[in-house]
Amino acid sequence: MLLRVRVTLPDRPGALGQVARTLGVAGADIVQVVVLERLSGRAVDDFTVVWPGASRVERLLAGLAAIPGVQVDGVWKAIGAPVSGGHDAELLAQVAANPADGLATLVDAVPGLLAADWAAAAVVPPDWAARSAAPRPLPADEPSLRLTAGGEPSVAYASWRAPDPLRLPEVTPLRARPMTGPDGTRYAVAPFGRAGLVLVVARADDDELPAAAFHVTEVDRIAQLVRAAAVILGDRLDRAGVPPVASGVIEPS
Repeated sequence: MLLRVRVTLPDRPGALGQVARTLGVAGADIVQVVVLERLSGRAVDDFTVVWPGASRVERLLAGLAAIPGVQVDGVWKAIGAPVSGGHDAELLAQVAANPADGLATLVDAVPGLLAADWAAAAVVPPDWAARSAAPRPLPADEPSLRLTAGGEPSVAYASWRAPDPLRLPEVTPLRARPMTGPDGTRYAVAPFGRAGLVLVVARADDDELPAAAFHVTEVDRIAQLVRAAAVILGDRLDRAGVPPVASGVIEPS
């Protein structure tokens, strides 16, 4: 199976090689490495590896934990072959070639691009935030999610692995950002800038594998895709939620 392993490590010569050797000794076959961040002497790297299904991931985690200065930020299953930023242009070309299905094309493709579990395009009523109680103060680096009993958004389109019924996070105020749900599900949200449409992308823990939060570079990538798709699709987005394909069900918190 494919795993995505996110590691924070010292940004010095030899550190990346040491992590790569440790992954290899543990039995992981590296197929892709993506550098997400290099700042203040530290780096954040994503490794996509082929991992023997019968082997326990604890062996891999133990090996990485033994490397001085290395921290494992998350390990989760990746769906499909790893892809890079070069595929973003191809996706937008597909959206432009068939704008009638452009929103569905975008939503279906984003989970594969970001090693996420599912994505959905939500339609947020203009007064949803007003009808919901004012949000409690939250840490700036990790806003949480709150579900409401009234003024629920609807789902214009959801990818095939999205839960049914779908519990949507509160995405107001509408701005691109990562969030974490009460159950540990990691979200990234990005507004289209019209018709109350917001793209919601999610990762969930699975079989004791802790999924990593969406990195700022991943959120920026999602936001860029959403902005470009909004320009391509234009007025079609205004009709995306009328009527919605399916209704999101949000239970009281």
